[in-house]
Amino acid sequence: MAVSPDTAADLVYRIFDLQRVVRCVAAASFSGQDTGVALQGVLRFVGEGESRATHLAERLGVSAPVLSRHIADLEEQGYVIRRQDPADGRAQLVALSPAGTAKLRQIEEHRTATLQGYLSDWSQGDAEDTARVLTRLSDSLKQSARATAAGPITIPAL
Repeated sequence: MAVSPDTAADLVYRIFDLQRVVRCVAAASFSGQDTGVALQGVLRFVGEGESRATHLAERLGVSAPVLSRHIADLEEQGYVIRRQDPADGRAQLVALSPAGTAKLRQIEEHRTATLQGYLSDWSQGDAEDTARVLTRLSDSLKQSARATAAGPITIPAL
């Protein structure tokens, strides 16, 4: 059964509210840090393995110039390294440096401890259920976004 328009509208509101709250919590948790929230997001994706800068920009949903500035900031701080892609000399590959790996680990440990504190009145089951629902929502939205970006599906007549 499809989701009703009222429920979909309520979900949109709650998703935007969650985004706002998460940004506020992240900003408060990391004030005074050498990497802001945006740079931390870039670090997280770079930490998944060496990849092309253009691929990172797509995954982060930012333009190539914006990502380039973030990468330059992180490189200046010693957290990432860039090198030419051997398969395409025009492209760059980005990876974490050892200092970047340590910084990412520190960020993730801090975020985990902060969230544990905020959710101290939650049960383990509530947290697991929420993670499962958020994963399902995220997967559905990603699939829908990819389908939309790919254009309409045409089925040839038999």
